[in-house]
Amino acid sequence: MPARRSTAQWAAQLAAGVVDAADAIDQTLAAVDACDDRAIFTLTTPERARTAARASLSRQRGRCPLGWLDGVPVAWKDLFDLSGHPTTAGSRVLADAPPATADAAIVTRLEAAGMVSVGRVNMTEFAFSGLGLNPHYGTPVNPHGQRRVPGGSSSGSGVAVARGLVPVSIGTDTSGSVRIPAAFNGVVGFKTSGGRWPMHGAYPLSHTLDTLGILCLAVLDAILVDAAARRLAAPDLRRGRIRDLRLIAPTNVVLDDCEPAVTANFEAALGRLENAGARIERRIIPALDEVLALNARYGPIVNAEAYALHKERVDGEAAAQMDRRVASRIRLAAATSLTAYIAIMEARRRLVAETAAMLEGGWLVAYPTVAHVAPSIDALEADDDLFVRINMKTLRNTLLGNFLDWCGVSIPNGFDAEGMPTGFLLSGGPGRDDHLLAMALAAESIIRDDVGQSPHDRS
Repeated sequence: MPARRSTAQWAAQLAAGVVDAADAIDQTLAAVDACDDRAIFTLTTPERARTAARASLSRQRGRCPLGWLDGVPVAWKDLFDLSGHPTTAGSRVLADAPPATADAAIVTRLEAAGMVSVGRVNMTEFAFSGLGLNPHYGTPVNPHGQRRVPGGSSSGSGVAVARGLVPVSIGTDTSGSVRIPAAFNGVVGFKTSGGRWPMHGAYPLSHTLDTLGILCLAVLDAILVDAAARRLAAPDLRRGRIRDLRLIAPTNVVLDDCEPAVTANFEAALGRLENAGARIERRIIPALDEVLALNARYGPIVNAEAYALHKERVDGEAAAQMDRRVASRIRLAAATSLTAYIAIMEARRRLVAETAAMLEGGWLVAYPTVAHVAPSIDALEADDDLFVRINMKTLRNTLLGNFLDWCGVSIPNGFDAEGMPTGFLLSGGPGRDDHLLAMALAAESIIRDDVGQSPHDRS
C-alpha cells in the first residue's frame, strides 16, 4: 500500500513540482489495482483520470493551475453520477441502469478545481445502513482490525482514505454515513449542513436529511475541498483560537451505553481542550431525547422517505435482488401514515430552530461520534437481529445532527485496547460550517494528541 499523503501534502508537492501529476495518478491507479481488498472500489476510470492528470501537469508546468487542488486524486461514493457509467448506489438492482449522461454537480465543481477522479468506491446498498456491509459487491474491511466493519454507508470512502489509496473521497451523510466510517477507520469526516453543496446527480435516500461530505486525513484537507466545492479559489476562513472555543458536552443520550475506551478517549480529549483554554459546559440538551422519542413514536424520516422512493422495489420482485436487511428496514415504514410524517416534519422544524438558537454565539456541541468501535463483520452477517441492534446503536449519535441540520466534523481521538479507532464529534448549527471548520482546525491537534497511529503500528 502507498504511504498516506494528506490532500494538503498532495497539493503542496504538486505545486512545487516534487510530484508529477501524471506519474502520481499512474501510481494511484496501480495501487488501487494491486490492493488486496477488491471490495473497496466498484469502478475505476483510468482513461478519464490519466487525461485529467496530463492536463493538470501541463498547467503546473505553465504555472497556471486551476487552484490548490489541481492534480489531487479523488474517489466518489458509488451514488454520484459519472458520465458514461450507470449509477448503481451499491445495488445489483441498478446494475443495468442507463449510463449517466452528465456528471453529478459536485463532481463537476471539484474537477473544475483540477481534482482528478479515479473512480467510485463501495457503499451500503442505497445508503441504508451505518455498518457498511454489502452482499453484492463485497464489504470493504476496516484496515485496523481483523474482519471489522468499515462503517457506512460511505464504506469504501473510509477504507480508501485510511489505506492511503486516495487522499480524499466524497460521500453522503443522511444519518451519519460520512462521520461513522471516519470514526471507525481513524480518519476525518466532515458533514456539511443542508444546502451547502449541490445535491444534483447524487442518488437520494432522504430528500430531507441527505447532505454531502468529505472523508480525508486532516481538517485542513476538508477545508480545502469544501472551498473548491463552493467554487472558491481559496478557503475564506481563518483558523480559530482555542480560547474562543465554547463547547456544550451533553450529559444525556450520547454517552449512554458507550464502550469504556470510547468514553475514556472522549473525556481525555475534552480535558485537553479545557486545559488549553476552551470553555466546556456539561448539560442536558432536551432536544436529543425528543429526537429519539419522535423517531420511536412516528418512525424515522429517513425510513418514510426511503419507502416512498423504493416502494415498488421492496414490495415487488426486485426485493429478491436486494440486501435482505436493507429491504426489510425500508418496508418498516409502510405503516407510517401521512399524519405521522407531517407531525415529525413539523417537530423537526421546531427543534432545528430551537437548537440553532441555543448555539448562537458560536457554541459547538461535542460528544463521541459512535458509542462503540467497529464490530465484527462475521458476527453481523451471521445474525440479523444483532445487525439491527448494532446498526441502531451505531447511528444513534450521528443521526441527531442530521435531524437538527447540524454540520459536523469527526476527528480521530484514540484507540481501544485492540487498536480500533474512536472518534470525537464536533457539531455546529445550521449554516455554521465555516465556524465549525475554523474551530476544528484549531482543536484538531489537541483532540488527536499523540494518537496518530494504532498501537499495532507503533514501534
